[in-house]
Amino acid sequence: MKVPTGPNGPYRLLARALTAGVLVSASACSLPGVMRHADPPAIVPPATSATPSLTDAQASAALITQGELGGRWSATQGGATWRDGLLKTRTDVPDCQRLLDGLYAEDLLGEPTGARAVVGLDESGNAAQLRYQVAAYAAPSEVDAKLAWLRTLPAKCAQFTSTDVRGGRLNVTVVPAVLPGVGDAREGLRLTMSGASPADAGGGSGAAPMLTLDFAAVRVGDRAVSLTNGGLGGAAQDSTQQAVQVGTQRLQDVLAGRPPTTAPATPTSAPAVPTSAPVAPRTRRPTEPLTQRPAESPADTDNTTADTPDTADTTADTADTTAGTADTADTTTDIADTADIAQEG
Repeated sequence: MKVPTGPNGPYRLLARALTAGVLVSASACSLPGVMRHADPPAIVPPATSATPSLTDAQASAALITQGELGGRWSATQGGATWRDGLLKTRTDVPDCQRLLDGLYAEDLLGEPTGARAVVGLDESGNAAQLRYQVAAYAAPSEVDAKLAWLRTLPAKCAQFTSTDVRGGRLNVTVVPAVLPGVGDAREGLRLTMSGASPADAGGGSGAAPMLTLDFAAVRVGDRAVSLTNGGLGGAAQDSTQQAVQVGTQRLQDVLAGRPPTTAPATPTSAPAVPTSAPVAPRTRRPTEPLTQRPAESPADTDNTTADTPDTADTTADTADTTAGTADTADTTTDIADTADIAQEG
């Protein structure tokens, strides 16, 4: 190629080269198959949070009351001392240790992610304590996973030994607890602890007390109710079942916007004893109609009059008989005197 000469020759060549480059770039953007730079991503504003599945007010309204469990229950006076002495123990079995830690920390279902409410009650009969909680969790599957693990513990922790902070050895058993068929899923356990722990046996001077503790949990959607019930005097299974039955129904009513169907009962000084059979209703015996006695006929009046002399005769005969009895007594006396005279002769 011939290079232009003259004072403007080199500059003219450079201008032509730049013009050609711009044209090539512009034509490349319009050709099919040629990659273009991606546009910057659009900024999406954050979505507003969804309505919570359980509010604080709903959780509080779903709690059971002392009246619904009977007159033996009242508001708690504080945590029992056996919690530190018996539940805060150590064992070499991982699942069993997780159970003890969860009972002590009261988080066997995990940490709630939403609203929660808790109530504590004391029982005067066997000094048991009941802790009842309503809470919301991240998802139903999260609660179901915890319930599935709890279901394995009667086999994994049927019997094991734990050690308290003073070195005392405790025998622990875990069995399933029967619960009412309420809610979407449920699981229950009964744990008992006994042994010769120096801290709980009075320095070895007597038998160690036995702890009986029920745990129950019921899932309703992504919400759940859970409770522990028990103490050194035992745990009434009917109280555990009643709390589960009443509490689950209350939660379902609150979530549906219905008034609770279980109204609190009036506390009494002593629990009512159920009868073995229903009392039959009393039926009033029909009243017999009054009938008028028929009037006596004249003939009957004459017979009655005629019978009156017979009655007098009978009275006279009775007097004669009495007199005869007296004569008999005199005769007996005479016979006795005769026998005495004969003996003297």
